[in-house]
Formats: sequence, structure tokens, C-alpha cells
Amino acid sequence: MALAGYVRRFPSLKILTDEQLERIHQGTLRVLWNTGVHMEHRGALETLERAGCRVDYDDWRVRFPTALVEDALRRCPSTFTIQTRDPSKSLQVGGNSLYMLPFPGHHTVDLDTWEPRHPTRKDFYDGVKVLDALPSVHGLWSYTPYFAFEGVPPSMALLESLAGKIRNSSKMLTEGYSKGSEEFAIRMAQAVGAELCVPCLLSPPLTYYEDAIGAALHGADAGFPIRISEGAVYGGTAPASIAGALVSACANLIAPIVLLQVYRPGTRVFLNDFTFPQNMTTGAPGFGNIAISLHAAAFNQIWHRYGVPVCNGAAVPGSKRIDFQSGYERATNTALFALSGANFILLHGGVAAELTHHPLQAILDDDISGMVGRFLEGIAVNDEMLALDLIEEVGPVPGHFLGKQHTRKWWKSEQYIPKSADTLTYPEWLNSGKKSCLDYARERMDAILADYKPLALSPSQEQEIERILEEARAHYEAEGLITADEMKTYRRDIASGRYPYA
Repeated sequence: MALAGYVRRFPSLKILTDEQLERIHQGTLRVLWNTGVHMEHRGALETLERAGCRVDYDDWRVRFPTALVEDALRRCPSTFTIQTRDPSKSLQVGGNSLYMLPFPGHHTVDLDTWEPRHPTRKDFYDGVKVLDALPSVHGLWSYTPYFAFEGVPPSMALLESLAGKIRNSSKMLTEGYSKGSEEFAIRMAQAVGAELCVPCLLSPPLTYYEDAIGAALHGADAGFPIRISEGAVYGGTAPASIAGALVSACANLIAPIVLLQVYRPGTRVFLNDFTFPQNMTTGAPGFGNIAISLHAAAFNQIWHRYGVPVCNGAAVPGSKRIDFQSGYERATNTALFALSGANFILLHGGVAAELTHHPLQAILDDDISGMVGRFLEGIAVNDEMLALDLIEEVGPVPGHFLGKQHTRKWWKSEQYIPKSADTLTYPEWLNSGKKSCLDYARERMDAILADYKPLALSPSQEQEIERILEEARAHYEAEGLITADEMKTYRRDIASGRYPYA
């Protein structure tokens, strides 16, 4: 049985009129036919040309006819299951379902100085363990919790990271790709009876390089779902206007959809709207900006029309600390993503943009997720919940509802009870150490790391994961991507008994 996640029990927020929606659709079709998309993969160009696209091999440019685009969108499954090694944690994607996912960081962060540092293997494995323990985290994203950890050559970083997730979590898996690493990653997922959501990452504007297309085709060959990710910046790699950025985003994402549905009809696809306005004073992406939610709300409405599941991937702040700014930026965007119909939201653990991640933040985000999830459940209106007989029984003052069976039965489900918030009265707070939400979250994190036991791999599964890793090490060493000195240090760490950290 698949994990339920959160479910919207009322219509999604719509920000576009029908006329606006149609204009964006027609604009997208125009860009796909007139401008086209740059796709640096010879086999993909040949496949698309046979399907009726106009292909310029000298310029790697593909132009997509409208009929083919609309047929490909119809072929995409609107709902589907993503299998995990623990079948009870498989996800039923699409429709009104919402799943929450962690947000990655290049580094961990020192909670006293707020300065980033490179994570250790222990940091990585502990971070995965916390994410596996949190009930509102439904899967593990690419590059989470960290892009890499110490002691691993760059060519092995993604595969060692995926192994750390497989060893410490039985939730949904997705991972990045580099130098063909997706081939080993696919085999690792298959070894434990799970599916890997294989990414296909855009290089905006309107460009896919060979590694992105190759990864998508390898994933389709394995029968795995493909995540197509759009990562433009409005005003930099997309138009500054949100409407223009939406047209650009849709054209960007439809190109590989057409390829996949021609190559393997019925391939499961979901989309990641990972876009930002540009901060024109610094040139950096404007993390936390409300324009992200405007784009996401319209994006979700467009793709509901097309029937393709969507992920909104930017519910993280520009703040460098776990502070008030962080709270309002992440909570506002998360709520608007959810209300406008996202199927996935990236949130947990991202402290500052894509720069830092920390499990303490993930624990605080568990409460944001829970509050949003409770709102999506809506209000039940029936005879019992209207409580008309009870209201008549209690009557005016001095009547009250505190001791009634109805109150005992319903108060916990009608409210949401946060796990890391300060909910004490002022006198209680003064007399109990004046704890903040950070203190409560730290206590919960410490308890998880001390007591939580992820679903372990079987000895044969562990042996197969290590065998695939060893094959990848030999491959990248032979390719000259791991130097002799790197391999010496790497193998010394493996032989030390500290590998893998558990």
C-alpha cells in the first residue's frame, strides 16, 4: 500500500484566467516551433526527426510541431506509483496528493557561527537518518542532504551519496548524474527493489546537454520515472516578466517530454519548477522572493491542465540563519505551493539557498509541513462536527465544552500539535528554562540520532551495493577521473573500519 502523504480536499488556488492560460499555452507552442530547443544528443535528434520534428544537426536545434507536442502531453501518465524498498513508503503521485521532500545544501552549517563547512560522512549519514525518521518527509531528493562529503573523489560523490541514502532510508530515491553515474545508480536502486527517479536537468535557456538527455534515456530504458527540472532565473536565463518566464519554462520542459514519449510511450514523468527571480543588486537568485510563489502557482495551474505531476522546488530562504526571515520566507512559499496544487514541495533542511542544509532545520520544517498538511485537509461538515445537539445541551454561560466527550474525541485531530514549537504559557516558559523552538528541535534531533533505527539492508543487499560501488570506483579510476593519490586515500578510509559510517 502506498504512503498517503497529504491530500487537498478542496479545489486548488487558480491565479490565471482561462484566457491567460490559453495565451501561455499558445506562446509555448510558438516557441517550440519557431525557436526550438538545443539538444546535444545525436540519437535524440534522430528519434525526434523520425517523429516529425524539424532538426538542424549543425546547430543541434529541434523544432516541435504542435500536434506532436499535444500528443506527447496526452501520453504522460497523470497519476502513477513510485516504488520504494519498503513497499509501505511507495508514493502514489499526481491528482490531489502532496508529498514533502528535503532541500539540499552544498555544505552543513555551524549553528554557533552560521559559517558553512564541508560535511563528513557522519554528517551525511546522520542527516539521512533524521530525514528518514521525520513523518512529513516522504522521499529523498537529489544531492540531499549534502552534495557530497569528505574523503570521496568527485567522480564517486553522487554514488557514495546514493549508497548513504539507501543504507539509512527506505523512502523514495532520486539522485543526480555525472560522467554516466546514473547507470551505476540505476543498478543500485534495482539491487534493493526500489525505483530511482532519474533527473533530466535543463541548462537554461532552451538547452539540454548530452549528459542530461543520456540520463533521461537510461532511466526510461530501466522503466523508471523521470524528473525533468527547470532551473531558470527570471531576468537572467529567462524573461524578467513572470508570464514570459512561464512560457520559457513550459517550452524548456516539454522538449524532453516529447522525446521520452516518442522513445518510450507512457514513460512516467514529473516536473520540477526550480526557478527564481534574479536579485538585480547582487546577480544571485532571489531565494525567498514572493515572485517564486506567483510563478509556481501559475505553473501548477498550467500543468494541471496538461495532466503532468509537478514539484515546486524553491521553498527555501535567502536568510543565512534559522531566524524570523527564514521562517516567513519558507512558510509563505510552502503554503502557496501547496494551495496551488503542487504534488511535491522541496523544503526540509535547506538553511540558506542551496548553500547549506542542517537536520535541525529539517525538524523545524516538519512542523511547517504538518501545519500546511492540516490546512489542506479542510473542514469536515456533518452532523457530528456541527455539534448542534451539544451546543443546545451546553447552552449559555456557565456552560462549557471542556469536559465533553466530543471535545476529548476531536480536539487533537481538529488542531495541529507542533513538535518543536514553544506553546507554553508565559509563566510556564519562565519557569522551565525559557526554551525556544531551536532548543526543542535540538532535543528531538538528539533523540532521533540516539534511538531511531532505519530499515536495514539485508546482508546480500549490502554486499551488492558495495560490489556496484567497487565496480564504479574501478571504472572511474580507469577513465583517469580518480588519481592514484585520491584512490590511495579513498581505499585507506574504506579499510579503516569507519566505512560505511552507521
